[in-house]
Amino acid sequence: MMFRFATVLSFLPVMAAAQDYVRVTEKDVFLNLMEQGDLTHTFYNITVKVTPDGQITGDALGWPVTGNWTWQDGYFCRQMDWGGDEIPYNCQLVEQNGDLVRFTVDQGAGRAAALRLR
Repeated sequence: MMFRFATVLSFLPVMAAAQDYVRVTEKDVFLNLMEQGDLTHTFYNITVKVTPDGQITGDALGWPVTGNWTWQDGYFCRQMDWGGDEIPYNCQLVEQNGDLVRFTVDQGAGRAAALRLR
């Protein structure tokens, strides 16, 4: 059975204590972060680029990742496709700690995944 990308992300460890992260509430701050590199997780072989024109591209575990995103009311809202499996629309809390960016689904109420900017 193939793991869904969202499931893989839910297994990623949160790499620092919550108080070490700073919430990103502004789109321009988020875009400045994304200009610093791709979102990566070497253990799970994830590399994803989030572009200013609202696109998401990359791959995870050897399968292509594509999608679209918008910034709404202080949240990163995206829909994606991973190797032909749809990952439903979700708005996520974004937080930063150095080169780590943590995304927490359901506007911060769900599971979190921390990815490194490289």
